[in-house]
Amino acid sequence: MSLKVYNTLSGKKEVFQPLQPDAVTMYVCGPTVYNLAHIGNARPVVVFDVLFRLLQTLYSTVTYARNITDVDDKIIAAARDSGRSIEAVTDEFTGKYREDMAQLNALPPTLEPHATHNIGAMIALTETLIAKGHAYESQGHVLFAVESMPDYGKLSRRSLDDMLAGARVEVADYKRHPGDFVLWKPAAVADPGWDSPWGRGRPGWHLECSAMIREHLGETIDIHGGGRDLIFPHHENEIAQSRCAHGGDYVRYWMHNAYLDIDGEKMSKSLGNFRTVRELLQSFRGEVLRFALLSAQYRTPLNFSAELLEQAEATLGSLYSTLESVQDIEPDASAVELASEPFYQALCDDLNTPLAIAELHALAKQLHKADDTAAKAALKARMLAAGELLGILQQEPQAWLQGDAASDGITAAEIEGLIVARQQAKADRDYARADAIREQLLQQGVVLEDSREGTKWRRG
Repeated sequence: MSLKVYNTLSGKKEVFQPLQPDAVTMYVCGPTVYNLAHIGNARPVVVFDVLFRLLQTLYSTVTYARNITDVDDKIIAAARDSGRSIEAVTDEFTGKYREDMAQLNALPPTLEPHATHNIGAMIALTETLIAKGHAYESQGHVLFAVESMPDYGKLSRRSLDDMLAGARVEVADYKRHPGDFVLWKPAAVADPGWDSPWGRGRPGWHLECSAMIREHLGETIDIHGGGRDLIFPHHENEIAQSRCAHGGDYVRYWMHNAYLDIDGEKMSKSLGNFRTVRELLQSFRGEVLRFALLSAQYRTPLNFSAELLEQAEATLGSLYSTLESVQDIEPDASAVELASEPFYQALCDDLNTPLAIAELHALAKQLHKADDTAAKAALKARMLAAGELLGILQQEPQAWLQGDAASDGITAAEIEGLIVARQQAKADRDYARADAIREQLLQQGVVLEDSREGTKWRRG
């Protein structure tokens, strides 16, 4: 089974072929750890987590690196504003980032290089660029000379003039060209800094990914991912640094997810629609957020709304209910042949998650209609295989359906107590009382299902 991905550099869908026959290297831009991750930050995490899972079914070795930016102007400002050390700020938000992404069922990356652990590699890369005439020192800064690279702008398909028009480019008297970008800059006495041939300073943001990719993955990697907002200037500048320093392709396939809007508007603090993952987890389980993020193909803009989340929760509830109906049947793993599975073929076609989800629904529908144990065992295994690739349906169905109560909601013990009271009311032929209890639970989002085996419940 071949994997096809849309390569931003070529502007078309291509058959994926790694540099090494059975080993893949992938790097995805990670967080700048000065605050909580917002839901827009979570989209690339979930998207490339699905790709990571998919690649592992195709290749024996997959090395997935996601960096931590732990030195940055925003981090310094956050530390200053909170009266804490920079390390305290970065440690706190690195930990919270990992916790929040784990709640979205994202697997940990193979490698998680920190910027501050790779300063030596950044200095070495800067020295190489100076030696080759692609960078210069000016007033304590070292800058990349964009005019030294003939095809600078190839990824974003912009000329230098186009890039400068409407772009937030720092105009400074120490630059030869307005588009030149900082590789190394002086550090104030009170700010973090490292000794270098150009004085005490710290790296520019673009430098870290180029240096860490070469340090940990090699001069050329297979896949580099991130949001569309990183194409220019960040990824464009990565290409410039790496190719001018060491030659080669640097990255074979560039993949970028589209933007995420909140209720039809761009997410921003000024609009008051800024939503952190941690805030959303107070109202919705992580799997619901994940499912919502996968409801659109990754290159399609996604409107993130309460309606989308409610729909995702209802859909997951339906799928888990289907699995609960066969909870006593052991899944037949031998029935799963990934290469021939429609959900697998959908994911291998540039991560078409909406189609994969549609195929998952088709399996659930077949499972409802199946009338023998062997067919149910096979269909259950196929549903679980699809769920594993998508990072959903990994809980016990009953645990999901009964879920966790909200802080002000009814608890499982209270529900069980009311079910016992209802059973007693029915035994006493007090059917009005029994119906009232059912309605009371329904008003609190709890659905009762009576059968010959007894009464089951789930949160609706």
